[in-house]
Amino acid sequence: MLPESIQKTIEEFNKLPGIGSKSAQRLVFYLLRKRDEDVERFGEIIQNLKKGIHYCKQCANLCTNDVCAICQNDARNQEVICVVEDIMDLIAIENTGEYKGLYHVLHGVISPIEGVGPDDLKITELMERLKAGTVHEIIVALNSSMEGEATLSYLMRYIKPLQIKVTRIARGIPVGGDIEYADSQTVRRALEGRMEY
Repeated sequence: MLPESIQKTIEEFNKLPGIGSKSAQRLVFYLLRKRDEDVERFGEIIQNLKKGIHYCKQCANLCTNDVCAICQNDARNQEVICVVEDIMDLIAIENTGEYKGLYHVLHGVISPIEGVGPDDLKITELMERLKAGTVHEIIVALNSSMEGEATLSYLMRYIKPLQIKVTRIARGIPVGGDIEYADSQTVRRALEGRMEY
């Protein structure tokens, strides 16, 4: 039987996405082998992870100022917004180097089973941006899942009356696949092959 402090640490690592019990054990035993200073520095970094971090007032990306670097960049196309489920999807699209517009992060998708409704997402904020009248195209880059489709249908009810062009990334991303796990080439092709909805 392991000491309680080790067991509790394993349990906490096990709560992280993609970390099973064996991986959690490996991580904990790796830290136990490290020098005390290294473990203390790691602990301090984790403790300070969220300090000074908040959501961009425009797109809901993570940032340290009121507005993120992407929204502040005047060289980006201000007339196009790519709507993504989460920040990992934004990063995957940015890593292609192909997309030069703005983003809007919903922070989830509609999922009645998980108790997530439209009011739990950043949809109201998106609609406020669209009502300003400066956006001419919305690129929907949601995962091809039932939840992604439900979210798209919900968004279309409110975007259609604004007469804004809505496109969707091409199906280079497999149905049921997640954008964040796709390679840059696949995401690039999906962006290039988007179609009007």
